[in-house]
This record gives sequence, C-alpha cells and structure tokens, in this order.
Amino acid sequence: MSVDEYHGYPDEIKVREVKVGKKVLVSTFLSPRKMPKAELEKLYWQRWNVELDLRNIKTTLGMDTLCCKTPQMCEKEFWAYLLAYNLIRLLMAGAALQADVLPRQLRFKHTLQIWVAWSRRQFLSGSGEDTANLFVLIAQIRVADRPGRIEPRAVKRRPKPFPRLDRPRQQARMEIEKYGHAKKLRA
Repeated sequence: MSVDEYHGYPDEIKVREVKVGKKVLVSTFLSPRKMPKAELEKLYWQRWNVELDLRNIKTTLGMDTLCCKTPQMCEKEFWAYLLAYNLIRLLMAGAALQADVLPRQLRFKHTLQIWVAWSRRQFLSGSGEDTANLFVLIAQIRVADRPGRIEPRAVKRRPKPFPRLDRPRQQARMEIEKYGHAKKLRA
C-alpha cells in the first residue's frame, strides 16, 4: 500500500471480545444486536471452509511454490491457479446441482482427478460424451460431515538435508569442481 493509504487508516480500532466455549473471538462487529454471539460463532466455524479452500489452491493444485522469477510472471501464474480453482469449483457446482446436494459436500481433489481422467479420455477418443456423466462421477464421493474438527497446524514433510540451489546451476557446478560438495545440513 502507498504511504497515503497507510496514513489514511486509523491509529486504533475498537474490537469486541466474545467468549464462545473455550475460545475468545475478537471482532470488529461491535453491536451485539446486529451481530449476536451465535452469529459470530457460526462465522468462526465457517473459517474451516476458507482454510480448506486455501489448502486446495496451494497443495492440491500445486501453488505452494511459484516457479516464475519476475513479479509480473508470478502474478500471471497466480491468476492461472485461481482460474483452475474456479473451473473445478464450477464443475462441482454443476455436479451438486444435478445430484441435489450442496457443492461443499463434494470433494475438490476427487473432482480434479475425475476431470483430468475424463478430459484425457475425451480428447483421446474424440467423442463428445455428455457432461451429465461427468457430473455423476463427480457427485459419487461426498465429504463426510465432521463438525468441530480440529487439525494441527504443522508441517508433515521433513526438510531435505541439502541446501537450496540459490545460484545458477552452472555457477554451482563450477563451485563444486573448485571446492567440492557442501556439507549436509542437519535434519
């Protein structure tokens, strides 16, 4: 943000604390009449869907590491991932409508896998099968209802015991020839 935008924001904001179960929620919704405690609790539990959506974009679609080197290309890559995410969500919405369920009841990764397999078969065979068959396949597997689910915020994969390649490969090769391989990092 620009300096003018930064200075345009207030120095302080009023917040409201609400105790829900064992958690204290902090909100800028100040009026208990306009936003009762129960509504804040519903919003808090809906955050799980936001976390799942971010995980689907980053992990399932592979956007956890952007490959481009310039900011402009990284922005294009980011928009391409969002486009892919929205196209998968569009397929899920069509399948949910046909199966008379909510789109959140369908699995994102399953939809992606079905779409990849179905599109390869379609392009290879050259036949124009009905998309209704695709929607039936997508709607076959549903997300289990798991209210109050809690997951740890931890990285499961262990880091590799080698340093990152932070210079051009040719330069790294010359350094290896000159000085030998770098020592392994502690795991």
